[in-house]
Amino acid sequence: MARDASTGVARSPGAAPFLSSLTRRLRPGAATARPVTPELARTATVPVRLARGAGVLGVVLLGAWLGMLAVGSVKAPVGPMDTRMTLRPSLTGGTQIDVAPLGSLDLDSHHAPIRLDVDVDQLNPERAQALVDHPERITGLQDEVTRDATAGVQELALRSCIAVVTGATGLGLLVYRRPRRALAVGGLALALLAGSGTAAYATWNPESVLEPKFSGLLSSAPSIVGTARSIVSDFDVYQQELARLVTNVTKLYDVTSALPAYQPDPTTMRVLHVSDIHLNPAAWHIVRALVEQYKVDVIIDTGDTMDHGTKAENGFLDPISDLGAPYVWVRGNHDSAETQKSMEGRKGVHVLDEGKPVEVEGLRIAGIGDPQFTPDRSTAAAGDPAEIRAGDALAAAIRDRRTKGEQVDIAVAHNPVAVRRTAGTVPLALAGHRHNRKTYSLAGGTRLMVQGSTGGDGLRAVEGEQPADIQASILYLDRDTRRLQAWDEIDLGGLGLSTAEVSRHLPRENTPAVDPSAPGSAATPPPSSRRPSSKSP
Repeated sequence: MARDASTGVARSPGAAPFLSSLTRRLRPGAATARPVTPELARTATVPVRLARGAGVLGVVLLGAWLGMLAVGSVKAPVGPMDTRMTLRPSLTGGTQIDVAPLGSLDLDSHHAPIRLDVDVDQLNPERAQALVDHPERITGLQDEVTRDATAGVQELALRSCIAVVTGATGLGLLVYRRPRRALAVGGLALALLAGSGTAAYATWNPESVLEPKFSGLLSSAPSIVGTARSIVSDFDVYQQELARLVTNVTKLYDVTSALPAYQPDPTTMRVLHVSDIHLNPAAWHIVRALVEQYKVDVIIDTGDTMDHGTKAENGFLDPISDLGAPYVWVRGNHDSAETQKSMEGRKGVHVLDEGKPVEVEGLRIAGIGDPQFTPDRSTAAAGDPAEIRAGDALAAAIRDRRTKGEQVDIAVAHNPVAVRRTAGTVPLALAGHRHNRKTYSLAGGTRLMVQGSTGGDGLRAVEGEQPADIQASILYLDRDTRRLQAWDEIDLGGLGLSTAEVSRHLPRENTPAVDPSAPGSAATPPPSSRRPSSKSP
């Protein structure tokens, strides 16, 4: 009898087959073993593939996040501010603007698995001081901010791509120890970032700035200044109330006044004189109400419609084409060449310059743009001498037209110093600039009417203790002779107030005052009386 070599147990020669069979039966899975088919092989590899895919995805996400966390941010100057821009993984997307130590603003700007973080580090003192010293640079501030922000986002996108690919590839090499597998992980990370960027671009919502969510000390901001939409809504109500007020007061005046009503007829023309709106949007509602109430034939604007004359301000001019009457405009010292170019391309607008007359509703009107653009601090102000030269050029152009048999009815310039030089060449001259309504008698029978601010000094009205009045005038002209018959002066309470006054003046009873400093002024006695006015609180 032989012994087993491994156990030393004696076994008979016939025991070998039995032990071999017993070993096969005791082997794990031997009792259930069955032939391996292709279908069984595929079924067995599904969980393995899912596990491997989940592992690769985890490596991609973790590597991308680590890469972005390490180097995925850029410092970018945006206008006068120093900022740091960063992309972060996010389930909801959006943009977060941190303004230390005040808090943050969250904008629902886009829906994608990445969030844009913008940290405002500080206000750059050099760039801020440059704006203070040279306010004319505000003209290009919007374009500068757009360029800075675009450049910052582009640099951030490039650095984020590099960071994501580097982080994912490095982690893939560490985990799989195979270069090809690591490069595949990096490629997947780049594709994921590109897809997220595409989703962010497709869902970008610029209106999100109107509904920010505040945190930190900034959480009190909505209660102090209101949301952007509530401010717009409330101001729109204020504008409409002013328009309604002036309409009601002028109706009351027409009913109660014993003076001639000057109802629109073939012999009477009504001209609305406005000036120095200075970006106050309430002015358009008031102008439209006056046009409708008085059946205005022509609107004459003696300039300073803008404040800085920037291209960004041109959208403010959009309502002009819908005011209901032709709009005659001359450039003021706050209106740039860009402003004038925008005006020239608008329906129903007639731009005056270089003394070239325009004929509107039978009126021949000539004017010249202000020779100075004062927001441009890079150019030294030329003062009154420049205005006098411009006025002389306007007067010469009017005289030249007269020699050709064309009589100009109204001369227009922004600055009274300029238009005063037309004394004796026209019966009526209009100006603005001073934000203070005055009427003067010039030599040669010319009446100079200086309009107050139809914008109530514009948006700067809040700087003073008392808001400036909003002023405009309705001029009644004989349609045949184009001579002034009468005029109504309209005064509305300034920003936030609700008072209105309308007063009628007749040339023969309201002799113009004399400006002692004005060359060519006629010495006439002051007005002896003023016609009754209608006033409403």
